Amino acid sequence: MKNTKNIIIGIILVIIGIILAGNALDLFDINLFFDGWWTLFIIVPCLVGIINDDDKKGNLIGFIIGLLLLLACQHIINFEIIWKLFVPIIIIIFGLSLIFKNSVNKELNKKIKELDNKSKENYTSTFSSQRINIDDEFKGTTINAIFGGVTLDLREAKIKDDILIETSSIFGGIDIYVPKDVKVIVKSNSIFGGVTNKKESNGKNTHTIYINASCLFGGVDIK
Repeated sequence: MKNTKNIIIGIILVIIGIILAGNALDLFDINLFFDGWWTLFIIVPCLVGIINDDDKKGNLIGFIIGLLLLLACQHIINFEIIWKLFVPIIIIIFGLSLIFKNSVNKELNKKIKELDNKSKENYTSTFSSQRINIDDEFKGTTINAIFGGVTLDLREAKIKDDILIETSSIFGGIDIYVPKDVKVIVKSNSIFGGVTNKKESNGKNTHTIYINASCLFGGVDIK
């Protein structure tokens, strides 16, 4: 997924470069700065996120908002309609996610429920930051970042079974470093935020770390 994301962004940059070069050499005249060009900085990353990221809902909301802003800049719709639709769209998407969240990935939901009682530790960072290094047996945890940041380093941890990490980031960020020999599976429920899984599988996974994440204007990075 990471390679696909890089390829898409790379293609976009190459196209922009070709257009700028063609304009400079008078081969053609393409105006990159059309009305609402800045909305592409919302639309493109969200579109890539919809294709690649585990979190779809946050990216979908961002994509719809970016598209509406572009249409408004192009005078296809007016900004007044956008403000009227802004809250209803968020509510509808969030409501649909609640309705269908248990009907999609039933096996994942079942596994998370089974592991829920194994999470013992609880770390919370509010208007502050903290770093947790684990070098002994790790059985799971709950992390809350509220206007703050938490870094959980599990690279030296001893993981003897499948485990669950519950995260909640509200205007905050959580970084999780995982061992090379584990698999990571993410379940995300996010609005204007999301989970980025940068963990690359080496094909020799011994156990699985399940991440059950909730993000509101916040995010989780898995490395």
